[in-house]
Amino acid sequence: MNHRRLFVAAGIFHPESGGPATYLYEILPELQKRGWEPRVVTYGAGDTSVYPYPVTRIPRRALPIRLAHYGLTAFPLLRWADLVYVHTLDLPLMGGKAKRVVKMVGDQAWERAIRKGWIPAMEDIDRFQTQDYNSVVSAQKAARAKQMQAMDGVIVPSQYLKRMVEGWGVDEAKINVVYNALPPSEPHPLAPSPLTERGNKVELVLSQAEARKQLNLPDAPTIVTAARLTAWKGVDHLITALGRIPDVRLMVAGEGELLESLKAQAAANGVSDRVSFLGKISRDKLAVYMKAADYLALYSGYEGLSHTLLESLLAGTPVIASDKGGNPEVVRHNVNGLLVPYVDVEALTASLEAAFRPGERERLAANSQTGMERFQFATMVKHTSDVLESYL
Repeated sequence: MNHRRLFVAAGIFHPESGGPATYLYEILPELQKRGWEPRVVTYGAGDTSVYPYPVTRIPRRALPIRLAHYGLTAFPLLRWADLVYVHTLDLPLMGGKAKRVVKMVGDQAWERAIRKGWIPAMEDIDRFQTQDYNSVVSAQKAARAKQMQAMDGVIVPSQYLKRMVEGWGVDEAKINVVYNALPPSEPHPLAPSPLTERGNKVELVLSQAEARKQLNLPDAPTIVTAARLTAWKGVDHLITALGRIPDVRLMVAGEGELLESLKAQAAANGVSDRVSFLGKISRDKLAVYMKAADYLALYSGYEGLSHTLLESLLAGTPVIASDKGGNPEVVRHNVNGLLVPYVDVEALTASLEAAFRPGERERLAANSQTGMERFQFATMVKHTSDVLESYL
Protein backbone atom coordinates (compact mmCIF):
# COMPACT_ATOMS: atom_id res chain seq x y z
CA MET A 1 0.00 0.00 0.00
CA ASN A 2 1.34 3.42 -0.96
CA HIS A 3 1.37 5.68 2.09
CA ARG A 4 -0.04 9.15 1.64
CA ARG A 5 1.79 11.66 3.81
CA LEU A 6 -0.63 13.64 5.99
CA PHE A 7 0.55 16.60 8.04
CA VAL A 8 -2.00 17.21 10.81
CA ALA A 9 -1.78 20.81 12.08
CA ALA A 10 -3.63 21.08 15.38
CA GLY A 11 -4.01 23.49 18.25
CA ILE A 12 -4.92 20.88 20.87
CA PHE A 13 -4.42 17.14 20.99
CA HIS A 14 -4.93 14.16 23.28
CA PRO A 15 -4.98 13.97 26.28
CA GLU A 16 -6.34 17.52 26.40
CA SER A 17 -10.12 17.83 26.50
CA GLY A 18 -12.09 19.17 23.59
CA GLY A 19 -13.75 17.79 20.48
CA PRO A 20 -10.85 18.33 18.03
CA ALA A 21 -8.37 16.62 20.36
CA THR A 22 -10.61 13.60 20.89
CA TYR A 23 -11.52 13.41 17.20
CA LEU A 24 -7.89 13.23 16.07
CA TYR A 25 -6.96 10.69 18.73
CA GLU A 26 -9.76 8.40 17.60
CA ILE A 27 -9.56 8.79 13.82
CA LEU A 28 -5.83 8.90 13.08
CA PRO A 29 -5.16 5.18 13.81
CA GLU A 30 -8.05 4.34 11.48
CA LEU A 31 -6.64 6.57 8.75
CA GLN A 32 -3.31 4.78 9.16
CA LYS A 33 -5.08 1.51 8.36
CA ARG A 34 -6.26 3.15 5.14
CA GLY A 35 -2.74 4.04 4.01
CA TRP A 36 -2.30 7.49 5.49
CA GLU A 37 0.96 8.39 7.24
CA PRO A 38 0.08 11.10 9.77
CA ARG A 39 2.48 13.42 11.56
CA VAL A 40 0.99 15.78 14.14
CA VAL A 41 2.14 19.18 15.38
CA THR A 42 0.17 20.67 18.28
CA TYR A 43 0.47 23.03 21.19
CA GLY A 44 0.80 21.54 24.67
CA ALA A 45 3.09 19.30 26.70
CA GLY A 46 3.31 15.62 27.60
CA ASP A 47 4.54 12.24 26.48
CA THR A 48 4.57 11.74 22.71
CA SER A 49 5.93 8.18 22.65
CA VAL A 50 2.53 6.57 23.22
CA TYR A 51 1.13 7.24 19.74
CA PRO A 52 1.60 5.06 16.64
CA TYR A 53 2.62 8.16 14.63
CA PRO A 54 4.96 11.09 15.29
CA VAL A 55 3.58 13.87 17.50
CA THR A 56 5.45 17.11 18.22
CA ARG A 57 4.18 19.35 21.04
CA ILE A 58 4.95 23.08 21.06
CA PRO A 59 5.03 24.51 24.62
CA ARG A 60 2.54 27.29 25.32
CA ARG A 61 5.04 30.04 26.03
CA ALA A 62 4.72 33.74 25.22
CA LEU A 63 2.78 34.19 21.99
CA PRO A 64 5.58 35.39 19.66
CA ILE A 65 7.89 32.58 20.82
CA ARG A 66 5.12 30.01 20.55
CA LEU A 67 4.18 31.05 17.02
CA ALA A 68 7.80 31.08 15.87
CA HIS A 69 8.44 27.64 17.36
CA TYR A 70 5.31 26.22 15.70
CA GLY A 71 6.14 27.79 12.33
CA LEU A 72 9.70 26.45 12.31
CA THR A 73 8.48 22.97 13.28
CA ALA A 74 5.75 22.97 10.65
CA PHE A 75 7.91 24.28 7.79
CA PRO A 76 9.66 21.00 6.83
CA LEU A 77 6.41 19.04 7.27
CA LEU A 78 4.60 21.37 4.89
CA ARG A 79 7.20 20.46 2.25
CA TRP A 80 7.06 16.73 3.17
CA ALA A 81 3.28 16.32 3.11
CA ASP A 82 1.06 15.16 0.29
CA LEU A 83 -1.83 16.85 2.09
CA VAL A 84 -2.22 19.18 5.09
CA TYR A 85 -5.17 18.56 7.45
CA VAL A 86 -5.76 21.71 9.52
CA HIS A 87 -7.75 21.71 12.79
CA THR A 88 -7.69 25.31 13.91
CA LEU A 89 -7.21 28.69 12.29
CA ASP A 90 -4.40 31.18 12.96
CA LEU A 91 -1.65 28.56 12.88
CA PRO A 92 1.65 29.78 11.36
CA LEU A 93 1.73 27.46 8.34
CA MET A 94 4.12 29.04 5.84
CA GLY A 95 5.47 27.22 2.81
CA GLY A 96 4.82 23.98 1.01
CA LYS A 97 2.72 23.26 -2.06
CA ALA A 98 0.40 20.54 -0.69
CA LYS A 99 -3.30 21.32 -0.66
CA ARG A 100 -4.90 22.16 2.66
CA VAL A 101 -8.16 20.80 4.08
CA VAL A 102 -9.58 22.25 7.29
CA LYS A 103 -11.95 20.57 9.74
CA MET A 104 -14.22 23.34 11.02
CA VAL A 105 -16.47 22.64 14.01
CA GLY A 106 -17.46 26.16 15.00
CA ASP A 107 -16.94 29.88 14.57
CA GLN A 108 -13.57 30.69 16.09
CA ALA A 109 -14.19 34.44 15.74
CA TRP A 110 -17.41 34.21 17.81
CA GLU A 111 -15.81 32.09 20.52
CA ARG A 112 -12.80 34.39 20.77
CA ALA A 113 -14.96 37.53 20.89
CA ILE A 114 -16.97 36.08 23.79
CA ARG A 115 -13.87 34.84 25.61
CA LYS A 116 -12.19 38.26 25.32
CA GLY A 117 -15.33 40.11 26.40
CA TRP A 118 -15.64 41.97 23.10
CA ILE A 119 -19.29 40.93 22.76
CA PRO A 120 -21.88 39.89 25.39
CA ALA A 121 -21.46 36.36 26.77
CA MET A 122 -24.95 35.45 25.53
CA GLU A 123 -24.50 36.85 22.01
CA ASP A 124 -26.28 34.47 19.65
CA ILE A 125 -23.93 32.80 17.17
CA ASP A 126 -26.42 33.06 14.31
CA ARG A 127 -26.95 36.77 14.96
CA PHE A 128 -23.17 37.17 15.10
CA GLN A 129 -22.88 36.05 11.47
CA THR A 130 -24.71 39.10 10.09
CA GLN A 131 -24.43 41.74 12.84
CA ASP A 132 -21.98 44.66 12.59
CA TYR A 133 -19.58 45.11 15.49
CA ASN A 134 -16.61 47.30 16.42
CA SER A 135 -13.41 47.23 14.40
CA VAL A 136 -11.73 44.59 16.59
CA VAL A 137 -14.54 42.06 16.18
CA SER A 138 -14.98 42.92 12.50
CA ALA A 139 -11.28 42.24 11.96
CA GLN A 140 -11.63 38.84 13.61
CA LYS A 141 -14.58 37.95 11.39
CA ALA A 142 -12.75 39.10 8.26
CA ALA A 143 -9.57 37.18 9.16
CA ARG A 144 -11.56 34.00 9.79
CA ALA A 145 -13.36 34.33 6.45
CA LYS A 146 -10.14 35.05 4.55
CA GLN A 147 -8.37 32.00 5.99
CA MET A 148 -11.33 29.74 5.23
CA GLN A 149 -11.62 31.00 1.66
CA ALA A 150 -7.93 30.20 1.12
CA MET A 151 -8.38 26.54 2.05
CA ASP A 152 -8.62 23.99 -0.75
CA GLY A 153 -11.27 22.00 1.11
CA VAL A 154 -13.43 22.13 4.22
CA ILE A 155 -14.91 19.34 6.33
CA VAL A 156 -17.83 20.18 8.65
CA PRO A 157 -19.88 17.82 10.87
CA SER A 158 -23.34 19.16 10.02
CA GLN A 159 -25.44 20.81 7.35
CA TYR A 160 -25.91 23.70 9.77
CA LEU A 161 -22.17 24.40 9.80
CA LYS A 162 -22.01 24.02 6.04
CA ARG A 163 -24.51 26.88 5.70
CA MET A 164 -22.52 28.96 8.18
CA VAL A 165 -19.23 28.44 6.32
CA GLU A 166 -20.92 29.31 3.03
CA GLY A 167 -21.87 32.60 4.68
CA TRP A 168 -18.15 33.32 5.12
CA GLY A 169 -17.74 33.40 1.36
CA VAL A 170 -16.44 29.85 0.94
CA ASP A 171 -17.39 28.12 -2.31
CA GLU A 172 -20.06 25.50 -1.60
CA ALA A 173 -18.18 23.00 -3.79
CA LYS A 174 -15.31 23.04 -1.28
CA ILE A 175 -17.48 22.15 1.72
CA ASN A 176 -17.93 18.49 2.66
CA VAL A 177 -20.37 17.36 5.37
CA VAL A 178 -19.01 14.36 7.31
CA TYR A 179 -21.17 13.57 10.32
CA ASN A 180 -19.44 13.02 13.65
CA ALA A 181 -19.60 9.54 15.13
CA LEU A 182 -18.56 7.64 18.23
CA PRO A 183 -15.91 4.91 18.12
CA PRO A 184 -16.94 1.36 19.06
CA SER A 185 -17.08 1.36 22.85
CA GLU A 186 -15.18 -0.90 25.18
CA PRO A 187 -16.81 -2.97 27.95
CA HIS A 188 -17.40 -0.82 31.01
CA PRO A 189 -15.27 -2.01 33.96
CA LEU A 190 -18.19 -1.66 36.40
CA ALA A 191 -20.73 -3.48 34.25
CA PRO A 192 -22.81 -5.90 36.37
CA SER A 193 -24.66 -7.20 33.32
CA PRO A 194 -23.58 -9.08 30.18
CA LEU A 195 -22.46 -7.19 27.12
CA THR A 196 -24.06 -7.47 23.73
CA GLU A 197 -22.81 -6.61 20.26
CA ARG A 198 -24.94 -4.47 17.96
CA GLY A 199 -23.41 -4.02 14.52
CA ASN A 200 -19.80 -3.04 15.04
CA LYS A 201 -20.49 -1.53 18.46
CA VAL A 202 -20.07 -3.36 21.74
CA GLU A 203 -22.71 -1.98 24.05
CA LEU A 204 -23.31 -2.06 27.75
CA VAL A 205 -26.54 -3.82 28.70
CA LEU A 206 -27.18 -1.94 31.91
CA SER A 207 -30.73 -1.27 33.03
CA GLN A 208 -31.76 2.11 34.37
CA ALA A 209 -32.37 0.56 37.79
CA GLU A 210 -28.90 -1.03 37.84
CA ALA A 211 -27.28 2.27 36.82
CA ARG A 212 -29.10 4.13 39.58
CA LYS A 213 -28.06 1.49 42.10
CA GLN A 214 -24.40 1.85 41.03
CA LEU A 215 -24.59 5.61 41.51
CA ASN A 216 -26.73 5.52 44.68
CA LEU A 217 -29.40 7.62 43.02
CA PRO A 218 -33.02 7.68 44.17
CA ASP A 219 -35.81 6.34 41.97
CA ALA A 220 -37.04 9.81 41.00
CA PRO A 221 -37.56 11.78 37.76
CA THR A 222 -34.01 12.61 36.70
CA ILE A 223 -32.32 14.69 34.01
CA VAL A 224 -28.58 14.83 33.33
CA THR A 225 -26.80 17.55 31.38
CA ALA A 226 -23.13 17.43 30.37
CA ALA A 227 -21.43 20.59 29.19
CA ARG A 228 -18.67 23.07 29.77
CA LEU A 229 -20.28 25.59 32.10
CA THR A 230 -20.29 28.65 29.85
CA ALA A 231 -23.10 31.11 29.20
CA TRP A 232 -24.26 29.64 25.91
CA LYS A 233 -24.70 26.09 27.28
CA GLY A 234 -27.98 27.14 28.89
CA VAL A 235 -27.65 25.33 32.23
CA ASP A 236 -29.04 28.45 33.92
CA HIS A 237 -32.23 28.09 31.87
CA LEU A 238 -32.58 24.46 32.96
CA ILE A 239 -32.28 25.51 36.61
CA THR A 240 -34.90 28.24 36.12
CA ALA A 241 -37.31 25.77 34.50
CA LEU A 242 -36.65 23.24 37.25
CA GLY A 243 -37.83 25.77 39.83
CA ARG A 244 -41.24 25.83 38.13
CA ILE A 245 -41.94 22.11 38.28
CA PRO A 246 -41.88 19.74 41.27
CA ASP A 247 -39.91 16.56 41.97
CA VAL A 248 -37.58 16.49 38.92
CA ARG A 249 -33.85 16.24 39.72
CA LEU A 250 -31.02 17.69 37.58
CA MET A 251 -27.45 16.36 37.54
CA VAL A 252 -24.88 18.72 35.99
CA ALA A 253 -21.65 17.14 34.70
CA GLY A 254 -18.89 19.56 33.79
CA GLU A 255 -16.72 22.43 34.95
CA GLY A 256 -16.42 26.05 33.90
CA GLU A 257 -16.40 29.67 34.94
CA LEU A 258 -20.14 29.71 35.77
CA LEU A 259 -20.05 26.90 38.33
CA GLU A 260 -20.35 29.07 41.42
CA SER A 261 -23.00 31.35 39.92
CA LEU A 262 -25.06 28.30 38.90
CA LYS A 263 -24.85 26.93 42.43
CA ALA A 264 -26.00 30.30 43.74
CA GLN A 265 -28.85 30.34 41.24
CA ALA A 266 -29.99 26.88 42.33
CA ALA A 267 -30.03 28.08 45.95
CA ALA A 268 -31.90 31.28 45.05
CA ASN A 269 -34.51 29.24 43.15
CA GLY A 270 -34.96 26.87 46.07
CA VAL A 271 -33.82 23.79 44.13
CA SER A 272 -30.40 23.12 45.66
CA ASP A 273 -31.71 19.81 46.99
CA ARG A 274 -32.68 18.78 43.44
CA VAL A 275 -29.58 20.00 41.53
CA SER A 276 -26.33 18.03 41.83
CA PHE A 277 -23.07 19.39 40.43
CA LEU A 278 -20.90 16.39 39.52
CA GLY A 279 -17.83 18.25 38.29
CA LYS A 280 -15.69 16.77 35.56
CA ILE A 281 -16.27 13.03 35.29
CA SER A 282 -14.85 10.35 33.01
CA ARG A 283 -16.57 9.33 29.80
CA ASP A 284 -17.28 5.88 31.25
CA LYS A 285 -18.85 7.36 34.37
CA LEU A 286 -20.91 9.79 32.29
CA ALA A 287 -22.26 6.83 30.29
CA VAL A 288 -23.61 5.33 33.53
CA TYR A 289 -25.21 8.65 34.51
CA MET A 290 -26.84 8.82 31.07
CA LYS A 291 -28.22 5.34 31.55
CA ALA A 292 -29.50 6.23 35.02
CA ALA A 293 -31.25 9.39 33.85
CA ASP A 294 -34.68 9.60 32.27
CA TYR A 295 -33.41 12.21 29.82
CA LEU A 296 -30.25 13.99 28.76
CA ALA A 297 -30.81 17.74 28.38
CA LEU A 298 -28.68 19.96 26.15
CA TYR A 299 -30.29 23.38 26.07
CA SER A 300 -27.42 25.23 24.44
CA GLY A 301 -27.32 28.21 22.13
CA TYR A 302 -24.79 26.55 19.86
CA GLU A 303 -23.79 23.01 18.90
CA GLY A 304 -22.04 22.05 15.65
CA LEU A 305 -23.00 18.40 16.06
CA SER A 306 -23.01 17.17 19.64
CA HIS A 307 -21.22 13.96 20.64
CA THR A 308 -23.17 14.13 23.90
CA LEU A 309 -26.49 13.73 22.08
CA LEU A 310 -25.10 10.78 20.13
CA GLU A 311 -23.81 9.10 23.30
CA SER A 312 -27.14 9.48 25.07
CA LEU A 313 -29.24 8.15 22.20
CA LEU A 314 -26.87 5.22 21.66
CA ALA A 315 -27.28 4.44 25.37
CA GLY A 316 -31.05 4.35 24.85
CA THR A 317 -31.76 7.58 26.76
CA PRO A 318 -33.94 10.12 24.96
CA VAL A 319 -32.95 13.79 24.89
CA ILE A 320 -34.34 17.25 25.42
CA ALA A 321 -32.40 19.71 23.27
CA SER A 322 -32.55 23.27 21.98
CA ASP A 323 -33.58 23.61 18.36
CA LYS A 324 -30.26 25.32 17.60
CA GLY A 325 -27.22 24.47 15.53
CA GLY A 326 -26.83 20.86 14.52
CA ASN A 327 -29.22 19.52 17.19
CA PRO A 328 -32.18 19.09 14.78
CA GLU A 329 -29.97 16.88 12.59
CA VAL A 330 -29.69 14.41 15.48
CA VAL A 331 -32.92 14.84 17.42
CA ARG A 332 -36.21 14.08 15.71
CA HIS A 333 -38.84 15.98 17.64
CA ASN A 334 -41.40 13.79 19.38
CA VAL A 335 -39.64 10.67 18.02
CA ASN A 336 -36.34 10.16 19.90
CA GLY A 337 -36.52 13.33 21.97
CA LEU A 338 -37.93 16.81 22.27
CA LEU A 339 -36.67 19.96 20.53
CA VAL A 340 -37.30 23.22 22.39
CA PRO A 341 -37.12 26.81 21.07
CA TYR A 342 -34.10 28.76 22.36
CA VAL A 343 -34.19 30.93 24.45
CA ASP A 344 -37.74 30.25 25.68
CA VAL A 345 -37.89 29.21 29.31
CA GLU A 346 -41.70 28.93 29.17
CA ALA A 347 -41.37 26.41 26.31
CA LEU A 348 -38.58 24.61 28.17
CA THR A 349 -40.72 24.31 31.28
CA ALA A 350 -43.63 22.96 29.24
CA SER A 351 -41.31 20.43 27.54
CA LEU A 352 -40.01 19.18 30.89
CA GLU A 353 -43.56 18.77 32.13
CA ALA A 354 -44.51 16.88 28.96
CA ALA A 355 -41.41 14.69 29.18
CA PHE A 356 -42.50 13.24 32.51
CA ARG A 357 -46.09 12.46 31.63
CA PRO A 358 -46.89 8.76 32.09
CA GLY A 359 -45.45 6.63 29.28
CA GLU A 360 -43.68 9.47 27.48
CA ARG A 361 -40.13 8.51 28.45
CA GLU A 362 -40.72 4.89 27.45
CA ARG A 363 -42.17 5.93 24.08
CA LEU A 364 -39.24 8.17 23.21
CA ALA A 365 -36.65 5.68 24.52
CA ALA A 366 -38.07 3.00 22.25
CA ASN A 367 -37.16 5.21 19.27
CA SER A 368 -33.72 6.24 20.54
CA GLN A 369 -31.95 4.43 17.68
CA THR A 370 -34.03 6.07 14.96
CA GLY A 371 -31.74 7.76 12.46
CA MET A 372 -28.56 6.73 14.27
CA GLU A 373 -27.33 4.74 11.27
CA ARG A 374 -26.02 8.08 9.92
CA PHE A 375 -23.51 8.30 12.76
CA GLN A 376 -21.52 5.08 12.38
CA PHE A 377 -17.82 5.40 13.16
CA ALA A 378 -16.71 3.24 10.23
CA THR A 379 -18.78 5.42 7.90
CA MET A 380 -17.18 8.59 9.27
CA VAL A 381 -13.66 7.16 8.83
CA LYS A 382 -14.29 6.04 5.25
CA HIS A 383 -16.00 9.30 4.28
CA THR A 384 -13.19 11.38 5.82
CA SER A 385 -10.52 9.33 4.07
CA ASP A 386 -12.34 9.60 0.75
CA VAL A 387 -12.70 13.38 1.11
CA LEU A 388 -9.02 13.83 1.98
CA GLU A 389 -7.94 11.61 -0.91
CA SER A 390 -10.04 13.65 -3.32
CA TYR A 391 -7.67 16.59 -2.71
CA LEU A 392 -4.46 14.73 -3.53
